[in-house]
Amino acid sequence: MAVSERRARLALSCVVECGDPNLTELVDRQGAVVAWTQLLDGRFGAPLAQRGAAVDIDGMTCQAEKAAIRFVTPEDEEWPSTLGDLRHCPPVQRRGGIPFGLWLRGPGHLARLVERAVAIVGSRASTGYGAGVATDLAAGLAEHGVTVISGGAYGIDAAAHGGALVAGGPTLCVVANGVDLAYPPGNGRLFASLASDHLLVSELPPGAHPTRMRFLARNRLIAALSKGTVVVEAALRSGARNTATWAMECSRQLMAVPGPVHSAMSAAPHLMIRDGQATLVTSAADVLELVSDLGQHTIAMPRGASRPTDDMDGVRLAVFEAVPRRRRASVGAVAMSAGVSVPDCLAHLGALDAAGLVDGTAVGWRALVPPTRRPQLDT
Repeated sequence: MAVSERRARLALSCVVECGDPNLTELVDRQGAVVAWTQLLDGRFGAPLAQRGAAVDIDGMTCQAEKAAIRFVTPEDEEWPSTLGDLRHCPPVQRRGGIPFGLWLRGPGHLARLVERAVAIVGSRASTGYGAGVATDLAAGLAEHGVTVISGGAYGIDAAAHGGALVAGGPTLCVVANGVDLAYPPGNGRLFASLASDHLLVSELPPGAHPTRMRFLARNRLIAALSKGTVVVEAALRSGARNTATWAMECSRQLMAVPGPVHSAMSAAPHLMIRDGQATLVTSAADVLELVSDLGQHTIAMPRGASRPTDDMDGVRLAVFEAVPRRRRASVGAVAMSAGVSVPDCLAHLGALDAAGLVDGTAVGWRALVPPTRRPQLDT
C-alpha cells in the first residue's frame, strides 16, 4: 500500500534513531517516501527493515491522539523554518540533520514560540550561583516576551524553565524521550506544567526512553530552534558544550556566563570566552542586545562613580588641577601653572571654593579631598 510523505516521516521517527545523518540527508534530498521504501527493502540493514515492518503507524497515531500529542512535519504551518539551518551543518558526534518530524505536547505554537527564543543550558550538577543566574536570566528574558528554551534536566535547565514560569513568560522544553514521559522523574511537576501551559518537543515518538545518543541528538534542536544559546555552567566535557558546538555550527549567537575562577562548573564557559567562541554575558539585557535586531535592545555602558571634575570645562579643570593638595599656592602661581590670567584664575577659584573643592586664605590656595557627592558648579 502506498504511503504518504507524512506517514513515512512518522514511521521513520518511530524506527530510525534520531539524528541519523545518513537517513536525515536522504529524506531531505529525496523525501521520506523514498527513504522509507529503501529502509523496508533492507538498504539500511536487516534490523531496521524488521523494525520498519513491525511498526504500527495507525496504532502510534491513535496512542498520540489519546495523550493529546501531535506530530508536525515541514509541511505544517507550525514547523519552524529555523530547523532548515541544520541542513548545512556537519554531523557532531555522529548526529545531525533535519528531524523527520517533531512530536509536540502542550498548547504552545512551536513556530511562533521560537520567533524570539533563547536557549539557556548548563550543568545538571549546578551550583547555587549558577542556578540563581539561570533563573534571573530566564525571568528577565521572559519579561520581554522571549521564549526560554532548555532541556528539562536537573540543575541549570530546571532553573531556566522555573525563571520563565515565575515571570509568567513563555518557555519550551526539548526532551530526549517521548513527550509523554517525565525524565528525570524528579522534575515531574515541571513537565506537567509545561505540557499544560507551554510546550514539550521531541523528535522521538511517545513511549521512547532517553539514551546518551538521544541527548546528543536533542542538543542540535535546542540550538537550532533558538536565536542564541547561553551556557551558564558546564564542565569541559558536557552536554552543554555539545549544544554550544551546535549553536556555532548553526551560526547562532553563543554566550557564556563567567563564574568563580576556581569553580570546575565554570571551566567550559571561561574557556569559550577566552577562545573567542562565546560572548560574555551577565544579564538578560546583555543577551537581548546580542540576539535582537540592530538597535532594538541597546544597553547603556555602565559608568563608574561620578567625579567632581566630570562637568568642568577645560579651563576650570586646568585651574583645579594646578591647585596643590599638600601645601598652599598663591593665585599667581596657580594662574601660571594653569596657563590663565590672574583675573580668570580668581573667578574659577571662587567657583571651586563655593563647590567645596578648594580652600583659599591669605596664605594661598590648596585643593580639598573631593566630596563623595558631585557638587553643582556655577558656570
